[in-house]
Amino acid sequence: MMKALDMGTEAADDLARETDEVLLSRYRDEGRSADFEELVRRYERELFRYLVRYTGEHSLAEDVFQSTFLQVHLKRGLYEDGRPFRPWLYSIATHQAVDALRKAGRHPTLSLDQRLSAGETDAGALIDVLTGDGDGPIAELEERERAEWVRESIARLPDNLRQTLILAYHQDLKYREIAEILKIPVGTVKSRLHAALSKLAEMARASRLDGGGDS
Repeated sequence: MMKALDMGTEAADDLARETDEVLLSRYRDEGRSADFEELVRRYERELFRYLVRYTGEHSLAEDVFQSTFLQVHLKRGLYEDGRPFRPWLYSIATHQAVDALRKAGRHPTLSLDQRLSAGETDAGALIDVLTGDGDGPIAELEERERAEWVRESIARLPDNLRQTLILAYHQDLKYREIAEILKIPVGTVKSRLHAALSKLAEMARASRLDGGGDS
């Protein structure tokens, strides 16, 4: 019994040492279920958190998570050796989420406390960007009011800007990975993000949320 347990531990350790790319290539070629299960294990928390933030609903995120890995299984034959797995996975997950939201007649959501990818910008959390030094147009609103305003305003953004903004504010998702997911240049990712934030600032000024409107 002890020997069997040791062999099982060694097998698990071997899987843990493999890269995502090796696991998927081997699953594609050999159909080893352990390789697929290891990929699910590695991404189940990270990807599920992303989908909850994207869809705004746990039950829908669960459905999208399942459909994402179903697509990974079905599309494994299209995977090219050496292609980074993480952006490929997020590309599938994002498309699955977009389809699910479209069927539900809803738009993606965004958490206010999500920060841009570490090392790429010091812009901080989206709510910090929009409130600036505390004198911005939504700075004086209560937290719940700010959250509701941002969610509604993001829903009014053009699809390409909204999607880029949501991906950029997902923890640890780099610009180059967003570019891979959306099939656009890194420069376009940055310009879309800038445009999205600019439009949100314009919306805030136009709505006169700082109390400077009609009394």
